[in-house]
Amino acid sequence: GPGWERQFAVNHLGHFVLVNRLRPAFSEDGTRVVSVSSAAHHRSPIRWDDPWFGDGYDKWEAYGQSKTANVLFAVHLDALARDAGVRAFSLHPGAIATPLQRHLPREEMVAAGWIDEEGRVINPDFKTPEQGAATQVWAATSPHLVDLGGLYCEDCDIAVPADRAEPPAAGVADYAVDPGQAERLWAFSAELTGVDAFR
Repeated sequence: GPGWERQFAVNHLGHFVLVNRLRPAFSEDGTRVVSVSSAAHHRSPIRWDDPWFGDGYDKWEAYGQSKTANVLFAVHLDALARDAGVRAFSLHPGAIATPLQRHLPREEMVAAGWIDEEGRVINPDFKTPEQGAATQVWAATSPHLVDLGGLYCEDCDIAVPADRAEPPAAGVADYAVDPGQAERLWAFSAELTGVDAFR
């Protein structure tokens, strides 16, 4: 939509619309929706006073806000749809060296310690794409998550609150799993997009 911050629109609103449009295809025998977030959700809660960054743009804060939205989306989707057999989870796949970084300046990635001057990955915490996919597959299929939902996962486990996390785990920020914030975001998203198949 006009004036929407692009990362929020792509990373959250597009997925919000997709899941709402797919609602008729969901099975009451155990559908799971997995929302890929990131530990970057720690960079920003939802900026209710300025979600489109009219007061100055910071790409990392905008990315963080969009990743917080992914977590809150799963929290409220699970609350709305669990009685219909739909459970929702969000997760941090880990830091992964993929072509997504192609839009970042090389100097920024070198300064962050992700790559060396020749472009080789040097950060030992980076995962392979296969390792990064593991938590997504686990959240979608694990029998350990039967009868659970609305949870944030990392490293093929349910994440702990951020204040109890031990590196390399980051845990989940309290504001990202707050049911009131999740409900508010759902209403905001439905108003912006004009879709809400779960009410």
